[in-house]
Amino acid sequence: MLKQCPVIVKREILYMWRDRGLRNILIIGSLLGLFLFMGIYSQPRIDHISTAIVDLDKSGASRKVIAELKNTQDLEVVCYPDNFEQLEELIKRGQVTVGVVIPENYAKNIALQRQTKVAVFIDGANIIYATNAASAVLRVTRTLGAEVGVKTLIARGIQPDQAKEAYQSIDIREEAWFNPTLNYAYFLVLPLVLNIWQQCCMLASCMNIIGESGVRSWLQIKVSGVSTFKLFFYKSIVHVGIFMLIILPVYFLAFVVFKLPLNCGFITFLLFTLVFAISLHSVGTLISSFSRNAVDASRFGMVIALPSFVISGFTWPLAAMPQWFQPVAWVLPQTWFFQGINYLFFKNPGWEFMSCYFLTLGIMSIICYSLAALFTHGLKARFR
Repeated sequence: MLKQCPVIVKREILYMWRDRGLRNILIIGSLLGLFLFMGIYSQPRIDHISTAIVDLDKSGASRKVIAELKNTQDLEVVCYPDNFEQLEELIKRGQVTVGVVIPENYAKNIALQRQTKVAVFIDGANIIYATNAASAVLRVTRTLGAEVGVKTLIARGIQPDQAKEAYQSIDIREEAWFNPTLNYAYFLVLPLVLNIWQQCCMLASCMNIIGESGVRSWLQIKVSGVSTFKLFFYKSIVHVGIFMLIILPVYFLAFVVFKLPLNCGFITFLLFTLVFAISLHSVGTLISSFSRNAVDASRFGMVIALPSFVISGFTWPLAAMPQWFQPVAWVLPQTWFFQGINYLFFKNPGWEFMSCYFLTLGIMSIICYSLAALFTHGLKARFR
């Protein structure tokens, strides 16, 4: 068995290398994705969001509002339309994302301690911009509201210190854990690259058995005396080994060159990737075992691999998906992988927590490889 191992391994490496299209996808795809996404998400946060202000009051109080809005790094005041219609047109054309309208009699209403409203309009067509803009405006309005409240209490005869204490009695502070700067690059870049990697690996895995399904291939296997188990065992070792070799330079660039944070040990992260690579390969091998031809195998593989990242709950929480759909998502190894790397990357919850992720991916591998063996046994019998 050991003497046949180098021959089979060499044969499979040559076959994969001769397929220029597959070779280029495997080698270039993930690395190209890393550089692409690092460039896109190089800014740690979104700021200087274009803002327009309509000042209908033209008072000192309204100018203070404008100054507060200009003071925040998140917003950038780019123009001052004369009326609401002009503001609406600017937002519609995408020239500004945020519009603020300060009403007439704003200063008078504040002086008379009347409730007054400042309208804020946010372009919701881009959710990322809208969320950041809403947070920035909320911070400004909180500050202004507190100042007006203190002045109102003072006007009612309450001492300044008591008025400030009344508004500062509850100090609410927001603090993000595990990704304190809310850096988009930390959250998205590596998972997006791994998504490209898993799609390329799935494409290669789907050729594992169907590539040997011709009459000539099966006759060669029979004449060589190599058992079907030996052949596909060593082929699978080659595939998984190549998958891991491809991801190593990606991890080196991500963690050493681009300095993405990693809260768990690198060996643990690499081992989890290996377990997933085996599980992913088992799914591709199963698809390859029942497909009629290589084209069908590729189609089935991509039907699973392409949407799996979205289904995994990484970009949209699984809990927010329909309840009937959530168990379906957990059937895919990609869901366990992308959920797992999020924990390892940011939190490092320890082996006791992560063991179920390792175990589940391992069980998936056993099931898929076993089913593939049954299908392959039936396929080989037809060529005897």
